[in-house]
Amino acid sequence: MTGYGKSVLQLPTKKVTIEIKSLNSKNLDLNVRIPSFYKEKELAVRKKLASSLVRGKVDFSVYVEMTADETSTVVNKGVVSNYIAQLKNVSTADFDEVELLKMAVRMPDALKTEREELDENEWKQIEANIEIALKEIVQYRIDEATSLEEDFKQRIVNIKSCLEEVKTMDGDRIENVKARLQKAITDLKVDTDENRFEQELIYYLEKLDINEEKVRLANHLDYFLKELGTPDSNGKKLGFIVQEMGREINTTGSKANFAPMQKVVIQMKDELEKIKEQILNVL
Repeated sequence: MTGYGKSVLQLPTKKVTIEIKSLNSKNLDLNVRIPSFYKEKELAVRKKLASSLVRGKVDFSVYVEMTADETSTVVNKGVVSNYIAQLKNVSTADFDEVELLKMAVRMPDALKTEREELDENEWKQIEANIEIALKEIVQYRIDEATSLEEDFKQRIVNIKSCLEEVKTMDGDRIENVKARLQKAITDLKVDTDENRFEQELIYYLEKLDINEEKVRLANHLDYFLKELGTPDSNGKKLGFIVQEMGREINTTGSKANFAPMQKVVIQMKDELEKIKEQILNVL
């Protein structure tokens, strides 16, 4: 969701600069800064930004720099003259006219700003430049998304590879668990009922069984890739799939009870964390 777009419009009497910045956010958070004489168009601008950008912490700014000699701020002559007259009456010091004028223009209401009326033709040109800035930030997001997509695919491939390792070593894990339990019984030097021992062993191994976790994780990985390839905005959905993947990986790690498998689970967790870090960038 990070991005940046900028457009500069040169009008006869002013230069208008439009900037749009976007950062990651779960929802759309718009901050619009626009000169007072364009304020009546703010709602329309917000709708346009929401429609184009969907999600993210968005800062939109319109900066106006006057390039002609004219200005909307003028000296309030009557007020300034009145201030000068009052200053002469209250002061015993011998101030010249220039000093009195300097003091007078600092007084309240010495300057007044005449509200500039909105020129619809001018606004149409500004709207066109807002579209240019929007296209720029959208393209920025698309370029970032292309690299993110490749990174996600590679991470999923890495997790799938680790899952295959888990499947391969699962048989050795079960045999290792059986051997450790048998050794523990032998070390106790007590007689055991073989049938009873087999029943308890089966019950214990069922608790450590990870077949369901392996199947579900494989399904989540395929589902993630499928959703990644859709044209619709699906960042939140991908985030939910990542959460489910994390649950299966964590459960596999807690049931592993086998050091080589736990090492592979840690690798899967590392790859998944890297996906989580970037998934917030997806709309």
